Amino acid sequence: MPKKVPNSYKVEKVNYDKVRHETSVDQSDRLVPYNLRQSGPTKVDMLISTRVRKSPYWHLSMKAGCWRATVYNRIYHPRGYVRPEKGGAMVEYKAIKNHVTMWNVAVERQIRVKGPDAEKFTDYVITRDATKISTMRGRYVILCNYKGGVLNDPVLMRIADDEFWFSLSDSDIGIYLQGVNADKRFNVEIDEIDACPVQIQGPKSKALMKDLIGDQVDLDNMPFYGLAEAKVGGRSCVISQSGFSGEAGYEIYLRNATLYAEDMWNAVLKAGKKHKLMVIAPAHHRRIQAGILSWGQDMDHEHNPFQCNLGYQVSLSGKGEWNKQSDYVGKDALEKMKSQIQNGEKPYKLQLVGLELGGKPIEDYANDFWLISNENGGRPVGYITSPWYHPEKQKNIAMGYVPFEGNTNSNGFPIGNFGKKYKVLLPNKYSSKPVEATVVPLPFTESYNANTREVK
Repeated sequence: MPKKVPNSYKVEKVNYDKVRHETSVDQSDRLVPYNLRQSGPTKVDMLISTRVRKSPYWHLSMKAGCWRATVYNRIYHPRGYVRPEKGGAMVEYKAIKNHVTMWNVAVERQIRVKGPDAEKFTDYVITRDATKISTMRGRYVILCNYKGGVLNDPVLMRIADDEFWFSLSDSDIGIYLQGVNADKRFNVEIDEIDACPVQIQGPKSKALMKDLIGDQVDLDNMPFYGLAEAKVGGRSCVISQSGFSGEAGYEIYLRNATLYAEDMWNAVLKAGKKHKLMVIAPAHHRRIQAGILSWGQDMDHEHNPFQCNLGYQVSLSGKGEWNKQSDYVGKDALEKMKSQIQNGEKPYKLQLVGLELGGKPIEDYANDFWLISNENGGRPVGYITSPWYHPEKQKNIAMGYVPFEGNTNSNGFPIGNFGKKYKVLLPNKYSSKPVEATVVPLPFTESYNANTREVK
């Protein structure tokens, strides 16, 4: 007898002639507002074609049981391995919390900037000081446009004095970087390279990695965002102590991945057997707990760093890598916004906040940006970007945007009004009426490495 599909995976019928379309949320500072129509899930099959790239690991993900996918960076991206009738995403959550997991994240395309002016160019396109990033070290960085909008938030890796890799989130930043240097004022070459990562995440990740690479790398003394060269499955890789989960973890960047995908992947599977390794989708539930942002979901090019908790990337602290004196794209706009905030002004409409909310457990991806109203109800004033159920807190959590009230912390960073109440309109399968939501600090759960994406 087939198992019952969990409630969170059930598809509600939607009358597309009566889709709720709210325009009350103040998005007047955007040219392209977020689409807040509540259209719910859509019963369509994903078309697999040559127009979108299959990563070198795509067939290996299929073999591992991948049953659903999305598109990220114009590459098919696995987003589920355990089917709903067998427990779905929460089974994958237990694996990353208790054991170790491998993720196919080849969608994090690697854009290499190489040449005599690599440091100078990189420093010009990111908001933090690239000159203070040592060789074989990584950093979480942001790139902004001239208006101060966040174009991308990659992990930046300095492979050599004259070579940087931008490990991208979901946007065409490689084309942008080539455009910045269209006049060839910087002596660099900018190209995507065939280096594709997998992530090894979970409390047993170090033990697995030690079995995998032996004494090639001193993992016990490897710093957070430290890099090292190693062979995995006999193939050349860059190892990074980093990840997108908030748990202990590493990334393995396989060079010439199109040729050697099987060698590296199968070596990880073999080493992982005794550690209960599970191949899973990127741990959306765990990254929300850690307050880790997802570009395109929690922010985009029309969000500035201050409104999505990344203001610290704009030198407000004035220390170390934040004491950046050189020019960079977006500096004038961001410095102006910083001054406005410090003077008590509100240079933007909505602020990203953490929320704890009611309703039945949310154990799958949201199909829409669910709407937020004031405590007493009424027309929506904001929207949820990333919700999920937090098993340890036994409550739903979410990141979302609400009207910015001008609140700042002791360091001058914009924050939400902690303790303020709102109402959230969830789909009927989670609640038949609006649920209470309370603004709380981020992260919801501290990361293994403090501030894994450094959201403060």
